[in-house]
Amino acid sequence: MSEAHYPNLHPLLPVSLELKTKNETCLNLRLQNTAKFIASSISKQFTRYSFTRSLRAVSSLVPKPIAPKIRAMILGQAIGTTNPCGAPLAMIGQQNPMKIAIFGLGYVGFTAMCCLAHEGHSVIGFDISEKKVLGVRRGVSPILEAGVEEMLERGLARGLISAHTKIGNRLDDVEVAIVCVGTPSSPDGSHNMTYVAEVTRQIAAGVRRDRPKPMTVAYRSTFRPGTIEGLVRPILQAELGADFERAVEVVYYPEFLREGSAVQDYFTPPKVVVGTADGEPNEALRLLNKNIHAPIFCVGYGEAEVTKFVDNTWHAVKVAYANEIGRVCLQLDLSAAKVSEIFLSDTKLNISSYYMRPGGAFGGSCLPKDVRAFQHIAADCGAHTYLVDSLLRSNEAHKYRLLQYAVDGLQPGAKVLLAGLAFKADTDDLRESPNIDLARGLLRDGYQLHIFDPAIDATKLVGANLGYAYTQMPSLSALLVSKETAEATPYDRVILANATGGYLTLRDDISLVKIGELP
Repeated sequence: MSEAHYPNLHPLLPVSLELKTKNETCLNLRLQNTAKFIASSISKQFTRYSFTRSLRAVSSLVPKPIAPKIRAMILGQAIGTTNPCGAPLAMIGQQNPMKIAIFGLGYVGFTAMCCLAHEGHSVIGFDISEKKVLGVRRGVSPILEAGVEEMLERGLARGLISAHTKIGNRLDDVEVAIVCVGTPSSPDGSHNMTYVAEVTRQIAAGVRRDRPKPMTVAYRSTFRPGTIEGLVRPILQAELGADFERAVEVVYYPEFLREGSAVQDYFTPPKVVVGTADGEPNEALRLLNKNIHAPIFCVGYGEAEVTKFVDNTWHAVKVAYANEIGRVCLQLDLSAAKVSEIFLSDTKLNISSYYMRPGGAFGGSCLPKDVRAFQHIAADCGAHTYLVDSLLRSNEAHKYRLLQYAVDGLQPGAKVLLAGLAFKADTDDLRESPNIDLARGLLRDGYQLHIFDPAIDATKLVGANLGYAYTQMPSLSALLVSKETAEATPYDRVILANATGGYLTLRDDISLVKIGELP
């Protein structure tokens, strides 16, 4: 590689590496300063040039007698330095290295192999592709991703990485097996689980049944909730029989890697999610993640399995929404960039956790009205905003599901108290409150309904608020009850629609359902 590839490094080299001096101490000092500069520069250029290639390039630019020395000094300067990929440039020493097996050397599996070896763990990779396995053995990365090539080279040099097509007895002393095989789409849109089922069967056949402690089998492949309980564990139990719990401990461990920044995402993920049978931490994964600083969630299998779908669907929603707004702006000859800048500047409501807690439907005097108006604007200018057009239909579907949730287990004609009728507590604005729709549904289905909302005085409603209230609920005044009545009546169910329920002192044994926040 010529010096033209590293214009930032070359100008300093002739000055700092001048060999005419006879002072060995001065020469070493110059070498050290140059090594520090180069290590820093390589770190900054790491997203374009691998560390190994950078060292080779430097060797071609310096006088041959000192090339080995400057390479060693650069590596020494790199220890503890973090590059833009998120991994330290030099090998991390692992106090308690583990032996790990990776099944599937695709994007996720190969990245994990390199990062784990980089931390000092011994990693065995398995893949059905002999070409891929032979390539890994030769130091050829099967993916193009910043940072993995040099980690593969160093892992192979240190004897920490191996790759195979057959399991044999290689699982005998493995502590953690990580499954990263693909789950491609079936014609109906579901995931094809053939590879997951087959690798599970192979693991069951290859694991020792008399292990001193179970091997943790962690699945990183993306699949629907219920797969661990409905497919993975049954296969392992059928193969291992009575030795199942002694041989393996099954964990679901979703990954959050993005192409182009996979190494950085591995070492600095947005979160770590571990799904286990009892929702308790897994010791092997705790040790595996001890160098990773991120929020950790230990949950049941189902919650862990659905996480990736929730994340990716939300990302798709964001892209689709931004593009729909962009289309409207294009149609109206507005600056989409400027509108986006204004929108993104609001980190209080727009880009925040506000409105992101599953619970009540949206409503009130603003959102439904403005959504309808924007749908009309988009249709009028031909922007075709399919996501925006679906919002009101989705909201109506949620209202109906909340009604089902609120009365689950109740007998027909049961006594029900609805705490909170207005859209927001401590207000009397009933316009398009989803709680009115809930109350109408309860009455329609034959429940004996009382409503507690001290902010509402039916005799003081005026204007549009009065008109909406009585067109939607003509019997409103007869349904409202006082605090004393609400607390004294033996209701079969109390539905807390908003914070109004906080004004009540209810019996400990009363049946409560909160629809403002789902469990």
